[in-house]
Amino acid sequence: MYERGSHGRVIDSDFEPHPLVRGAHAQTIVPTLLRPPPDLALRRERLELPDGDFVDLAWAGPERGPRLAVLIHGLTGGFQSKYLRGTARELIARDWRVVILQLRGGGDEPNRHPRCYHHGDTADLRHLWRLLRQREPGVRLAAAGWSLGANVLLKALGEEGDAAPVEAAAAGCAPFRLEICAEKLRSGSARLYQARLLRDLKAIVARKHAAVPAPVDMAAVQGARDFFEFDDRYTAPLNGFRDARDYYARCESAGFVGAIRRPTLIVNARDDPFMTPDVLPAAESLSPAVTLEVSRRGGHVGFIAPGRRGLPSFWLERRLAAYLDGSVAG
Repeated sequence: MYERGSHGRVIDSDFEPHPLVRGAHAQTIVPTLLRPPPDLALRRERLELPDGDFVDLAWAGPERGPRLAVLIHGLTGGFQSKYLRGTARELIARDWRVVILQLRGGGDEPNRHPRCYHHGDTADLRHLWRLLRQREPGVRLAAAGWSLGANVLLKALGEEGDAAPVEAAAAGCAPFRLEICAEKLRSGSARLYQARLLRDLKAIVARKHAAVPAPVDMAAVQGARDFFEFDDRYTAPLNGFRDARDYYARCESAGFVGAIRRPTLIVNARDDPFMTPDVLPAAESLSPAVTLEVSRRGGHVGFIAPGRRGLPSFWLERRLAAYLDGSVAG
């Protein structure tokens, strides 16, 4: 399908920020704090997994149709994630069905096994893809993910290679190099984002392990001051990694984007406060199936543009939906 020796593309984005929300922090914070959750009627399903655990799914859009997009949320996200619900609405308006994968342990009810989802945990997503193929052999599958969900998606696509059951994929704000991102989040103003995320993660962990015992020192986990300490004390030992750096090195999507064999768009902003521009791969590191679109501004899962009458418009949601719509025929 692709010429030997060819590689992917890195292109400049045409995104222009809203004039009242230009800075990276405003782009990142305003959608989280001020945007009302987009309305989306969901049909819930509990999916039992081969290892005896479960994940929850939520379906939206028509009950039947030839095109189905699997959506994967970011860290501490889920069915209520605004960027995810907004993209679902954009896809449904284009005659798609969507199914949201709430990653293992991501819901209000603790999963059964001690471990939870992490940046490299692709098994449940890959299982879901194959299950959907079995249920509906003729369905045309696509996938989209954001932040942690983008890393999971890109890693899964690289692992699957030519066998990937999806026809196209789109990702937003992918943390290609996890150790660099962890370093960034424990410095400067980025520490405020780290504090918020760690607070939410610790609450999830405390709720889960009140019901499901964990073979780790929970007091040490709750005392973690940054992601290196949290992942050293919790993520790594529960998932078979030596330590946080081993986890980051083995799970970062930068090591997998060269093996992707399905048309894939990745959109990142250079001013993303969760990372530095150093995480962005060069075109030579990308599979020829991959296009990395980079904007000068946009923050982290922000990309607020001016809309009608000057109202905010969520550009990234339209961009990802339009890419999938143009890549998978109806």
